[in-house]
Amino acid sequence: MRRYLKEWQQHTSEDAWGTRWWELSRDVGDRIARLLGAQAGTVQMQPCASIALYAASSCFDFSRREKNKVVTTALDFPSMGYIWEGQRRLGADVCIVPSDDDIVVATERILEAIDSRTILVALSHVSYRSSSRVDVEAIVRRAHEVDAYVLLDVYQSVGVMELDAQGWNVDFLIGGSIKWLCGGPSCGYLYVRPDLHEKFQPRLTGWIAHADPFAFSHEGMQFDSTVRRFAQGTPAIPSLYSVLPGLEIIEEVGVSVIETESRRRTQHIVDFARQHGWRLHSPLEVDRRGGSVMIEVDDPGSTVEKLASKQVFVDSRPGVGLRVSPHFFNTDEEIDEALDTIMRVLG
Repeated sequence: MRRYLKEWQQHTSEDAWGTRWWELSRDVGDRIARLLGAQAGTVQMQPCASIALYAASSCFDFSRREKNKVVTTALDFPSMGYIWEGQRRLGADVCIVPSDDDIVVATERILEAIDSRTILVALSHVSYRSSSRVDVEAIVRRAHEVDAYVLLDVYQSVGVMELDAQGWNVDFLIGGSIKWLCGGPSCGYLYVRPDLHEKFQPRLTGWIAHADPFAFSHEGMQFDSTVRRFAQGTPAIPSLYSVLPGLEIIEEVGVSVIETESRRRTQHIVDFARQHGWRLHSPLEVDRRGGSVMIEVDDPGSTVEKLASKQVFVDSRPGVGLRVSPHFFNTDEEIDEALDTIMRVLG
């Protein structure tokens, strides 16, 4: 991290700062693209995942009543709901596919909701509430059959499982650099399928999206032909630097190694929980689960504080319970110790 701080200091003192941050944003985007299973030049860095979602949503005309339906689910992160609520005022017909158990949304229900009026299917790859994951291939296949697009929020999956943006043929991916990528805040990203770059003209825009931003033209927007057309204003340089150490570590360890260990360790947590009669708020099957396991408790906030005092660090979500998320740097011994501590705290 010290090396990047030194680079930043040098960066901000040079006359060529414009070129340097331009290249930095592109390079960080390309590194994230590799983790998404995408090619270089397909990821535009964003201020956060919410802005990434809004930039993508601003590409669509929801005033066409024959093609204005957006399909989401009840297990998506609240930002999605807030943003789609705003898009309703522009004509979007938002369909929220429910969950019967607040753990999974049945694939069949999602597929049934996608019809000829659907313009976009926007949902989480892995749910923040339950760690359940959706069947990407089936959803993309169905959406493309009716000329709809698919946007996946991969915030809860990138860095802990192998993704395949190119193989999935997914249209948009959004996410951010904290959580599994071990980066700092205020650094989101938007992946756009390469053949769609010149198709869209986002309403949420800024001078960096211009084909020649340093011309400072007042003659109207001329969008860049690359993924940069989905940019807005000047990026937050410190945030971009804060991402690099985590990305280097993830690449060095390897996502395939991380995913293998994550699957083994989360299954160990599930097995331990079931042996001790704990209620789980996550799928029991490893192929339907992300990198976290939710354990239902009566007072999750207080339990998190008690565990933290004993050097066991988990978080919680309302109505869900504890969220336990082992990463590559945790050892099996640490996980066993954490589970034993949770058992003592729960009594």
